[in-house]
Amino acid sequence: MIYDYLVVRFGEITLKGKNKKQFVVKLENDVRDKLRKFASLEIKRHFDDLEIKLNNETADDVLAVLKKVFGIQNIWPAIKVGTDIEDIREGVLRIANQEKSAETFKIAARRKDKRYPIHGSELNQDLGGTVLEHCDWLHVDVHDPDLRIRVDVGYHETHIYGKEVQGAGGLPVGASGKVMLLLSGGIDSPVAAYLVAKRGAIVEAVHFQSPPYTSDRAKQKVIDLAKKLREFGGKFVLHLVPFTEAQVAIRDAVPEDYRITIMRRLMFRIAEEQAARRGALALATGESLGQVASQTLESMNTINAVTNLPILRPLITMDKIDIAKIAKEIDTYEISIRPYEDCCTIFLPKAPRTRPDRNHAARFEQKLDVDALVREAVDGIETIVIDEDAQEDALSQLL
Repeated sequence: MIYDYLVVRFGEITLKGKNKKQFVVKLENDVRDKLRKFASLEIKRHFDDLEIKLNNETADDVLAVLKKVFGIQNIWPAIKVGTDIEDIREGVLRIANQEKSAETFKIAARRKDKRYPIHGSELNQDLGGTVLEHCDWLHVDVHDPDLRIRVDVGYHETHIYGKEVQGAGGLPVGASGKVMLLLSGGIDSPVAAYLVAKRGAIVEAVHFQSPPYTSDRAKQKVIDLAKKLREFGGKFVLHLVPFTEAQVAIRDAVPEDYRITIMRRLMFRIAEEQAARRGALALATGESLGQVASQTLESMNTINAVTNLPILRPLITMDKIDIAKIAKEIDTYEISIRPYEDCCTIFLPKAPRTRPDRNHAARFEQKLDVDALVREAVDGIETIVIDEDAQEDALSQLL
């Protein structure tokens, strides 16, 4: 691309009233952090946007990063030229020639300097005629054009904006506190992590592993999912929970049809304890109402009873097709379908209870030393920090 700079427009943070500035500052910090590998960029914050001067950095490379930053509504690539009409015509043609895939266009010109001798409507006609003369693949569509070229004529220079690029929307990561997500190796929970992060939460994850029943390849699969999720925020913190002893104890002491219920209750207790240690204010899951036995209202009610934290379920109304579509968009789907078993697939009952009773569940748990199982699992957690510069085989260990 031939652009000189990018204009980053804010999303709903513009509606935050007196709190707007702290959201904008947070977004600016996120943008600076994500773009730090581009040494030549200059970033300037204005009231309603960020201006990023490219200084010969490639616009496409910078846009690829910005499109994954939550809090950005859209991005406008732009160039600056003089106010002479010939300079403006040349600039408009530069942008039109970049968009070979467009079939229709519209010119939207305005004068910030009302002393400029050519009125806005005349500019539209002049510049539109220039494009039609030199770009024979383009046709005018003033209602729904493929390419809208915006022209702002100022006092000393003219800003010409190319095709709008959609941002990720949402709120800047970190604006809404921290959430502890139960991350499996499946399709659903990575999508839940993405959606929770989109609402401005820092997402850390607990993943339950049960060696030797689960393999190193299953562990690597979850690490790869965490790496992919890191692209949408800052560092991603993954807590690997040893769960073999707990699952064996449940298998040996609990009636088969209640095993999943008791296992999920224990997972929530462990996740809540780790959330307390890490300062997270809610739990999150990839559950979808009625999808499996543990995701009926009765099951969720019985499982929820063991935690006092709010439980966020961003997928609760989605079906599998909706969830898979998002997974493909965020590039986690192919990782999730790798055929490696996680802890939820071992010791499965033939007929799990779909409407478990919380009193029955509590009675079965009396056969277990629940507090000891939680304590041993949390104390045995391996924590991995996946940061911007993390390599596949060189991840940081939190102390």
